[in-house]
Amino acid sequence: MRDEFLDPGVASDVEEVVEAGLRPRALAEFVGQRELKEHLAIVLEAARRRGQSVDHLLFAGPPGLGKTTLASIVATEMGVHLHITSGPALERAGDLAAILTKLEEGDVLFIDEIHRLSRAVEEILYPAMEDFQLDIVVGKGPAASSIRLTMPPFTLVGATTRTGMITGPLRDRFGLVARLDYYDADELQQIVTRAAGILGVSIDTDGAWQIARRSRGTPRIANRLLRRVRDFAEVRADGAITAEIAHDGLALFGVDDLGLDKVDRALLTALCQQFRGGPVGLSTLAISVGEQPDTVEDVYEPFLIQQGMIARTPRGRVAMPAAYRHVGLPVPAPADRQGGLFDA
Repeated sequence: MRDEFLDPGVASDVEEVVEAGLRPRALAEFVGQRELKEHLAIVLEAARRRGQSVDHLLFAGPPGLGKTTLASIVATEMGVHLHITSGPALERAGDLAAILTKLEEGDVLFIDEIHRLSRAVEEILYPAMEDFQLDIVVGKGPAASSIRLTMPPFTLVGATTRTGMITGPLRDRFGLVARLDYYDADELQQIVTRAAGILGVSIDTDGAWQIARRSRGTPRIANRLLRRVRDFAEVRADGAITAEIAHDGLALFGVDDLGLDKVDRALLTALCQQFRGGPVGLSTLAISVGEQPDTVEDVYEPFLIQQGMIARTPRGRVAMPAAYRHVGLPVPAPADRQGGLFDA
């Protein structure tokens, strides 16, 4: 049995471990997601007053917006242990049973990418979430028998980047389903300034703003860019981050003024040049830049769509005029494109 199945607080994502020290530990320290914070504060306070475990929570949204952080905050606010695992890591029903039997009363079990749970594992979760009962099958064949174990009340916190892939019966068992939105530049500037203080980095307001506005609305990206600019400032300057240092450092690492990186620009260039603006299928577009279709769809596409550079159509991905302008190409006339948004 691997450690992430059994040990509370063990994360499988290396980047998550690196950023653990930058995460807020209390709900009051969490920046952004104002409506969700208000809902969560009420749920936590109500559970504390009743002396009960928090109802099961499901957080949905793109990667890097704070789903794991919120799960940690729930455990901290309630004064209980946090156990972390992920959907792909739970390959068999026994893997989940091993974790559930270790939970103490009120503990928080966080399952990242919960939409990737296998059907057999998901079936075990149903009675565990509703009745705090665990069904274990002993033996095989005609001699097999089922044993039901009673568990202490616990809180399941699920995180998903694809809400539509979660089955209805599982989704309905969560008491609060919330979606995390992208952050605005002002909120990211607060996050960058706070992270710089934790890292012991000298940064001014303009320097934090330069990093924040290139962070694609995502705190994880903001923290990553801050660490790269910190390295640049220590090697090429006096260690302090100003607007000029942040601009030069981000340019060196291939992040442009809109926050697009090398892969983003490769996608836009392939779509505009190689495929003449589209429409082109997701798999074909992903192969052209050497990425997996799921990575393109989950990591790169949302921001490009949000910026009005590409569009999804029934026939495939289509480049918008903003994409041509960003990669320095003339915007073609509609007749020069392979197909438009509303072509038959």
